[in-house]
Amino acid sequence: MTLSFLVLAMTLCILPGGVRAEIYTSIGQMTDLIFRERELVQSLKEYIQTEKSRLAFVKSWAGKLDALTQLSTSDPEGYLAHPVNAYKLLKRLNMEWSELENLVLQDVSNGFLANILLHKQFFPDEEDKIGAAKALMRLQDTYKLDSEILSSGKLPGVRHNGFLTVDDCFDMGKIAYDEEDHYHSALWMQEVLRRLDAGEDGAVSLSEALDYLSFSVYQLGDLHRSAELIRRLVSIEPSHQRALGNLNHLEMMMSKKIEDGEEMHPSPATERPVTLETYERPRDHLPERETYEALCRGEGVRMTEQRRSRLFCRYQDRGRNPRLLLAPMKEEDEWDNPHIVRYLDALSQTEMDRIKELAKPVLARATVRDPVSGVLTVANYRVSKSAWLGDEVDPIIARVSQRIEDVTGLSLETAESLQVANYGVGGQYEPHFDFSRRPFDITLKVDGNRLATYLNYMSDVEAGGATVFTDIGAAIWPRKGTAVFWYNLWRSGEGDYRTRHAACPVLVGSKWVANKWIHERGQEFLRQCGLTEVD
Repeated sequence: MTLSFLVLAMTLCILPGGVRAEIYTSIGQMTDLIFRERELVQSLKEYIQTEKSRLAFVKSWAGKLDALTQLSTSDPEGYLAHPVNAYKLLKRLNMEWSELENLVLQDVSNGFLANILLHKQFFPDEEDKIGAAKALMRLQDTYKLDSEILSSGKLPGVRHNGFLTVDDCFDMGKIAYDEEDHYHSALWMQEVLRRLDAGEDGAVSLSEALDYLSFSVYQLGDLHRSAELIRRLVSIEPSHQRALGNLNHLEMMMSKKIEDGEEMHPSPATERPVTLETYERPRDHLPERETYEALCRGEGVRMTEQRRSRLFCRYQDRGRNPRLLLAPMKEEDEWDNPHIVRYLDALSQTEMDRIKELAKPVLARATVRDPVSGVLTVANYRVSKSAWLGDEVDPIIARVSQRIEDVTGLSLETAESLQVANYGVGGQYEPHFDFSRRPFDITLKVDGNRLATYLNYMSDVEAGGATVFTDIGAAIWPRKGTAVFWYNLWRSGEGDYRTRHAACPVLVGSKWVANKWIHERGQEFLRQCGLTEVD
């Protein structure tokens, strides 16, 4: 029941019940009723207008979402391949549908609430929205995308364009601000400021954007730019007491720097736009961050033309294996040292479809082993969902395992189940080793360490998503239906530290892979041991 309708009901309730039978006996009293009725009619008209406005909004929302869902459901993975579309989907289900629910909650005469409550259990939560926003910022960093480019949706290989409104950009900046990530907050609040100055309409005000931006650049140590932004804020809202106090504090700080000789002359006042190059991105836990991200962009690859000339392709029958005699596997050299090969036509379309079908219902957030406690846990540096499929799950899984055994010439007796992984918005796995470096790992005593990695690519990726080896400067790009293979251990059993690798963030696309990790036990007569690392 709306507020206006409550007023209507309350007015009816306060009519004096004791005089109802005698109202007609006094015109004077009846004239009071005339004015009461006029108030009731006005209240009723306000109620009707409120309902009409609400219905018009709901109708507009439904029309917009109808067109959007027709587009998205026609090609779900293609639509979600664009990270902006994926972020906005999470944001809609986390925020905007709840706002619509609150609006419709005032009228329980239809089945909408029952329907939305039924589906709400599947809606993303606040953590999803924040995670998606951080993923966009990760893409921004890795692929050096300015906020304007990323928010406009002008990304390579997109099939369904998506863009962020000025309010979406504000939400991005606010999430970074709340996480005390002032570098990204400055980048996104600057984009909000640019949009507002260009005349774009939104719920966010110019003073809000200036307020957040000025504080973020202050936290980044840029006192002069912060002061100039606050001066602009004060010119819009002269009575903004906090801004006035901040400006006074900044001016005192800058004057003291001049007095102490830290600045010979005042820096010229400026309100230049904040860009990716304006401030240095804060350092984080990953020492080879720059190398890793450069390889993800296709930069810094160390394969020279001379080395490339030593790479070959061949038909692989693995010592005339009976199953490979009539249909040998096509094998290409991807890297010379360490030797990384790619197998073509490693999976058929039918096999890939079936593997995805089996994995989807049991996908769960991928975990990593805590280096201290040894407990499996989720981590921000591994953003994907995975499922484990044993050979007994389906004949196709058993057939794929047999093919891996045939083409590698290794036993899968102690190999792990097939791990199917799907990377979401900005999905990645930062540089890591596949082999264990924990000498007391109980699995090492039973099955041995991870001797080799066999990685099936089950989708093309329009942009990003490469497998990069940071130590050797190699970048392996996903190609649907192919697989790559390398050894993680030297013949001596020691870990080959050159195999440190990463799954780059997916910029555009949906990346599906199926990993098979082959362990040492059972390979004693299939891969001869050596005494040194170079054997």
